[in-house]
Amino acid sequence: MLTDSRFYSVLNNKCPRCHQGDFFVEKSAFSRHFDQMHKHCPHCGENFMPEPGFYWASMFVSYAFYTIYTLFTFGVVVLWLDIDLDYYLMGLIPTLVLLTPYFFRMARRTWLTIFVAPDPSLIHTPTKAL
Repeated sequence: MLTDSRFYSVLNNKCPRCHQGDFFVEKSAFSRHFDQMHKHCPHCGENFMPEPGFYWASMFVSYAFYTIYTLFTFGVVVLWLDIDLDYYLMGLIPTLVLLTPYFFRMARRTWLTIFVAPDPSLIHTPTKAL
């Protein structure tokens, strides 16, 4: 994956500007303090809290992730594997509850990445050894 793309920071819990510093304090989305964020990037100092209520709109991004996940799993489980819809729904609800911390974190990173562009001078790309 390209380290200078916006998707890199979203998928790897990194700062959208330098792709070096961690966005959330905990590495795992499935820890007790999954929602604790750094106020600023530990590497470049980018402000992760631009204004009060900034992440309020990230709930719409989270809703989009839930919708995409639900449609994808419906297509695979019900349409392709031909499993009964009742069994699908019984498995879907607990799965969505378990994925809540992951979608929460991904939605916040996505929302900030929309507004903060990567800075090529701060992005460290590893060099290949000869």
